[in-house]
Amino acid sequence: MESSFLTAILLPLALFIIMLAMGLGLTVADFKHMLVEPKAVLLGLVAQLILLPLVGVGLASIFPLSPELAVGVMILAASPGGPTSNLLTYLAKGNIALSITLTAISSLITVFSIPIVVNLAMVTFMGNGAALQLPFGATVMQIAAITLIPVSLGMLLHNQAPKVAAMVEARVKWLSLGFLGLIILSLMAKERTNVEDFFFQAIGVVVVLMLLTMGLGYAIATLANLDRRSTAAITIEVGIQNGTLAIAIASATTFLNNPTMAIPAALYSVLMFVVSGVFAWWIQGQPVVANVGKSNKLGRDNRC
Repeated sequence: MESSFLTAILLPLALFIIMLAMGLGLTVADFKHMLVEPKAVLLGLVAQLILLPLVGVGLASIFPLSPELAVGVMILAASPGGPTSNLLTYLAKGNIALSITLTAISSLITVFSIPIVVNLAMVTFMGNGAALQLPFGATVMQIAAITLIPVSLGMLLHNQAPKVAAMVEARVKWLSLGFLGLIILSLMAKERTNVEDFFFQAIGVVVVLMLLTMGLGYAIATLANLDRRSTAAITIEVGIQNGTLAIAIASATTFLNNPTMAIPAALYSVLMFVVSGVFAWWIQGQPVVANVGKSNKLGRDNRC
């Protein structure tokens, strides 16, 4: 597959479809859940937007990675939760409304935080000469165009024709997974001469990043005395990021145009189903414990 077709057409199209699918399942009320149950939402956002990049930079510094792969790990750590995390939360019988709320709000915030985190990572791991490869203003506009616009279109369709949106959403989710698989195979084919070396360099840090961040989310939710369903949602949201967005930022021609940086996100996008699947199976066997005090209103909305 031609590199220009992958980075200029297929990647933006795949991300557009994935974010459209997310918007089809969103309503304005999802953003209001922060007022309903602020503790769970704030804990999830702090873990996802602050602690996760800190874990990422620590692991990228400890593991013997090339500078490009180290930056790739940081791109992944800076990305928001993706629509896949909502599906995985549903399979884990977690708090769907909380998961959707965290995904929606983190997607808004990371439009502005991604260029800051990635540029700092490039200075740290590649030197000062690479610091300006993601100009803040242009990057914010580009990320907003390929994420917020399709989400808004999906929300508009959901509001105007909810039955049509529900029907389209089911098909679009499978289409987006197909696109993701095609992108990963294309990236591996493009980097086939170095894929074995990259695989063994990145596989360890990707698995540890996923396990540590999921463990961090679980520990925070447990210490905060959240119920099992909210704990499951926060664990998955903190541990599962938008791999397609990370791949696009790393390899798309409008961003960094460096396919090597996309390798961690490509591996992550495959392995997350295995790790989160094991967690979903395990968490379903844990007892459901009600919150002390106010009931978990978020838990009443059990949409997928």
